[in-house]
Amino acid sequence: MNAGQYRGPLHGVPISLKDLIDVDGCMTSAASRVRRDHVATADATIVTRLREAGAVIIGKTNLHEFAFGTTNEDSAFGPARHPLDPSRSPGGSSGGSAVSVVANMAYASIGTDTGGSVRIPSAVCGLVGLKPTIGDVPVDGVVPLSGTMDHVGPICRSVADARILFDALRGVPPAPGRQDPAARGLRLGVLRGYFMAVIDPEVAERFDRACERLQAAGVELHERNMARADDIAPVYLHIVLSEAAAYHAATLDSRPDDYTPNVRLRLEMGRYILAEDYVRALRGREVLTRDVDDALSDCDGLLLPTLPIPAPTIGSMTVRIGESEESVRNITLRLTQLFNLTGHPAVSIPCGCTRDGWPVGAQLVGRRHDTATLLDTASAIERYLS
Repeated sequence: MNAGQYRGPLHGVPISLKDLIDVDGCMTSAASRVRRDHVATADATIVTRLREAGAVIIGKTNLHEFAFGTTNEDSAFGPARHPLDPSRSPGGSSGGSAVSVVANMAYASIGTDTGGSVRIPSAVCGLVGLKPTIGDVPVDGVVPLSGTMDHVGPICRSVADARILFDALRGVPPAPGRQDPAARGLRLGVLRGYFMAVIDPEVAERFDRACERLQAAGVELHERNMARADDIAPVYLHIVLSEAAAYHAATLDSRPDDYTPNVRLRLEMGRYILAEDYVRALRGREVLTRDVDDALSDCDGLLLPTLPIPAPTIGSMTVRIGESEESVRNITLRLTQLFNLTGHPAVSIPCGCTRDGWPVGAQLVGRRHDTATLLDTASAIERYLS
């Protein structure tokens, strides 16, 4: 960098990267012993674009091994821990990225999101996390989990910052003179029937209060349902497990003991999915995509919580919600994985805190191929959510 030379909208801004992203000359570990000898020979496209926008890449962040988990505790480097309480998870798989922002080590971080891995840690750490439309941001030079559902996106402190980072990741200059729309008159579909059955009461309370504030600001809220909500998890699992197992086939055979046990188990499960079940899941993905398109047909966005629970305790396999005992992995993916399947853009925005001070996130979903308008809508409602 030459003295006095403006480098772009991220001039001098310190950015961290999830350690799935290649930086020339640096190890890309994916938080796994499997890749302990891997050194990248070129920058990922997104790294080149960040540098061109003036960003300073300050380092890599911990993650759930190969991004195959939601708590960031299965890692060759040990778990990332929540800045508010080290016994709690910061979410995953981009947990280290969220921690680096909350702890002021980086102004923002770039993570990946295959089932919610940008939005989940953003929600439990009180940050903004953007998953753009599928294909908006290139994924070359990023270790894959599922080629069908992998996204790259920023974790930061505001929707305005998310917009700047999104433009940089796309390699386009910021639009001059952009004005956010007013909240009054916006129409949002609330997927209440989709999430109310299994949700922590305090998370539900914070979300309901946010809805009341939005209505007081003139936002129209309309109930929307997902008729095939029960199909989401099976369709997601048949795709992600199959594609992950295919990518890891060689090292699963040659270096199985270098994986953490939980991640190895998920990868091995993918080897037992039949080709016909995988193809059937791809067809199911198309049906679910049409369902989300229909729910958005007369709305500016869809609104639901990002995560049904506050930050879980590290090491906990289950969490109690009311009278039911739920798998931590399943419950943390429940409200985010649909939009990886369908490719719709989604952003998690802080939505207040529980009485014990744990952050809660609200998730706003926009139309496919229109992440810019989603960010406009998010900017309009951000101040009313928390």
